[in-house]
Amino acid sequence: MPRRPGTPRLLRQLNDRAALELLLAGGPLTRAELGEHTGLSKVTAGQLLARLEERGLVAVVGEQAGGRGPNAALYGLVPSCAYAAGLDVQPGRGSAAVADITGETVAEVSVDPNGHDDPVRLVCGAVDKVCASAGITRSRLRAFVIGTRGVVDPATGDVRFSFDLPSWHVGVLAGLRDALDVPVRIENDVNLAALAEHVHGAATGLDDFVLVWAGVGQGLGVMLGGRLHRGFTGGAGEIGWLPVPGEPLPTDVHEPQSGSFQRLVGGDAVRGLAGAHGIGSGRVPVFVPVPGAGIGGADAAGSVNGSHGLTLSDVSASLGDHVRAAVEEGAEDFLVELAGRLAVGVAAVSVVLDPGLVVLSGDVGRAGGPTLAARVEEAVARICPSRPRVVVSRVEGNPVLRGALVSALGQAREQVFSETV
Repeated sequence: MPRRPGTPRLLRQLNDRAALELLLAGGPLTRAELGEHTGLSKVTAGQLLARLEERGLVAVVGEQAGGRGPNAALYGLVPSCAYAAGLDVQPGRGSAAVADITGETVAEVSVDPNGHDDPVRLVCGAVDKVCASAGITRSRLRAFVIGTRGVVDPATGDVRFSFDLPSWHVGVLAGLRDALDVPVRIENDVNLAALAEHVHGAATGLDDFVLVWAGVGQGLGVMLGGRLHRGFTGGAGEIGWLPVPGEPLPTDVHEPQSGSFQRLVGGDAVRGLAGAHGIGSGRVPVFVPVPGAGIGGADAAGSVNGSHGLTLSDVSASLGDHVRAAVEEGAEDFLVELAGRLAVGVAAVSVVLDPGLVVLSGDVGRAGGPTLAARVEEAVARICPSRPRVVVSRVEGNPVLRGALVSALGQAREQVFSETV
């Protein structure tokens, strides 16, 4: 790759970007403070601010009292100079959000994917709904990231396989880009949860960690060197397929519930374990099948204890309630056994990656909280030569949606900060 010469234009672009990143990270600054942080002279810093102000990227947001003379103007990033959007779409539920360039969420809406066989129409409707709630037009979006279950091909960005959402397949990404006229990216939901944890949660400031998603289905988000590791085909982190002692190996990889680790810690396993220990008697809600509703998700495999018609969100809530009840009731035997099962997967990951930190997320992981995390850490230490810290997720709200916004904001800022000259 040829090197770009140090032309005045390039130097201005680099200085502009440095200034914008400083304002984003540290808040409003005076011209003198900006010059001090960047090494620019007051004259050059003043020219830079005038250029960015003219482009609508920065504005005077206040004054800073000083010594003699007039107060110094404080310059800040204009939040409305660009927006980014994220969407979390799962079987039976969805949510979308818009954030301004500073990362402030300005609108969030729920999305009902039921009855939508056309992903393009579903997503366009969700984008229009959340943009209307934010009071902006679709054209104001600089980036849009969709988080969903399934394997995403890192080479093409297309969904390579999604048992949960069969209508999401190769070709959907191109259709979305044509229909929206906005930069669109599709990402695996657990990878986005790991991104959210890296920026907003328990792994802030860490370049190496893993996020174990424990719920109806199992997943793993891997962060190495500050970057997501997706694997050659995008299948890194499909830990439901881990072979484990005592569980049969799958005979058909097209049956998503047949993975050995999935059998050990999946929805049916957790419900069976809770029943065996009498967890939450009379307090855990019983979901009545709704004729014709259907689960429609690989994690639930079309039925729950033989009952059709539950939504996947109902099933997840049921699992979370079982585990939460166990914590509240101090059901030590249940928690120790569940932790021991989860530790099998955590130990397998740890001996390969030695991540140092393991974050438990998903409905089971979050419901178990620090109580379950501590017992998983103890169980891993007994069977694994390395002893990673195991903590519960600290991301507030929907971790997949927050991760989608993190990814979209990164793309939007890259565009805005690179186009100042």
